[in-house]
Amino acid sequence: MSGSGVEVFGGVDTHRDIHVGAVVDGVGRVLGSESFGADEPGYRRMVVWFESQGGLVRVGVEGCGSYGAGLARYLAAAGIAVVEVNRPNRQLRRQRGGKSDSVDAEGAARAAASGQARAVPKSGDGPVECIRMLLVARRSATKARTQAANQIHSLTVTAPEQVKHQIGGLKLRARVRVCARWRPSEAQTTVAYAKKALRHLARRYEALDAEITQLEAEIRRLCAEANPALLAAKGVGPDTAAALLVAAGDNPERMRSEKSFAALCGTSPVQASSGQIVRHRLNQGGNRQANSALWRIATTRMRTDAATKHYVERRRAEGKKKREIIRCLKRHIAREIYRLITNPPPTPNCARLRSRRKGAGITLTQAARALGTHPSRISALELGRDHNHQRATRYHDWLRTHQAAPPPT
Repeated sequence: MSGSGVEVFGGVDTHRDIHVGAVVDGVGRVLGSESFGADEPGYRRMVVWFESQGGLVRVGVEGCGSYGAGLARYLAAAGIAVVEVNRPNRQLRRQRGGKSDSVDAEGAARAAASGQARAVPKSGDGPVECIRMLLVARRSATKARTQAANQIHSLTVTAPEQVKHQIGGLKLRARVRVCARWRPSEAQTTVAYAKKALRHLARRYEALDAEITQLEAEIRRLCAEANPALLAAKGVGPDTAAALLVAAGDNPERMRSEKSFAALCGTSPVQASSGQIVRHRLNQGGNRQANSALWRIATTRMRTDAATKHYVERRRAEGKKKREIIRCLKRHIAREIYRLITNPPPTPNCARLRSRRKGAGITLTQAARALGTHPSRISALELGRDHNHQRATRYHDWLRTHQAAPPPT
C-alpha cells in the first residue's frame, strides 16, 4: 500500500515504554500494525509509517491524559488531526476475540475512521497545563497537612496529662505554634517522647502550610495571566478559576459549543421524568472538579448576589427544590464561564494604575471615596491581588479623567 492515494486512519494503544499503532482504510480493513518506542524518535518513526500506508486523515490515540499525552502533542505539532479514543470495554474485547495491544490499536483506528471518536485532546502546552501541575502538588500537600493535623489531634487526646494540660484547650494553629517551639528533654519518659512526636508533626504542618501558601500564590498569578476576566467574575476565586481552566484546557476552542462545555462539567440536564411528572436531575458525569467549582460559584452567588437571590426566590415560588435550583444555576454559570474562557473581554492593565494614581497626586483614600469602596480594595487592584473586572474598569476610566488634573491641595 506504500505510496497509494487511499485515505487511511491511524490508531494507537499507548503504554509507558511502547506504543502500538495500527492503520485501517476507510471501510475498516486493517492494513498493518507495528510497535514503536514511547519517545520522540519512536513518535517520528510512527508518523513515517502511518504516512507510508496512504493519505493519513487522522489518528485516534488512547490515554491522551496519561501515557499518550506526549504522542498527542507531537502529532498535533506535526499538523496531524488527533482524536481521543476511550479504552474499549470488556464486552467489546470479548466480541473481538480477546485482549491484545494490536486489537486495541485497531479498535482505536476504527473509532477514528467511523467518527465515533471525535473529542480533540487537550494540547497541554500552555499556562493551563502549568496550573494543572501546581494543582496536583497543592492537592497532595493539602492532604498531607490534613493528615498531620489529625495526627496532632490524636496524639493530644492520648498524651500524658502534663502534655494534654498545656495544649488540650488550644485551637489547631495555636497548638501547632506551641508544639513547634517545644524543646523536650532527653529523658526516657512518655512525656518527653510525646512532646518530640508532637514537635515533629507541628513542624511538618507548618512546612506544608507554607508550601500550600506558596502554591496558591503561584496558581493565583497564573490564573490572572491566563484569563483575568474569569478570575474577575462574581463568585470565582483562584481555586474555582483553576479547576475550570484545567477542565477546558489550553485549547478551549476544541469544544464546539457551550453545550459541550456544560456536558464536560456535568451540568447538562438529565431527563428524570415519569408519568405526569416532568423534571430533570443532576448530572453525575463529567469533570467532577469543574462541577464542584460551578457548585461553589452558585452557592456563593446565592448568598451574596442580589440578582441570584431574586432568581432563587422566583424559582422557589414555582415549586422548585433547592437541588433543582442549583442545577439550573450551574447550567447558567457554565454558559457564562464558557464565554469568558473562549472569548474573554479585555481587562485593564492594573500594573499601571498605581503609577497613574501617584502621577495625578491622588491618594488611595480619595480614589476609594470616589469609587464608593474601601482603600484596601483599590490597593488590591493595583497590586494585582484583586481581579474585579467591573471595579478595575471604573477605576481605569476614573483615573483617565483625573490624570491631567492638578494635584489636590
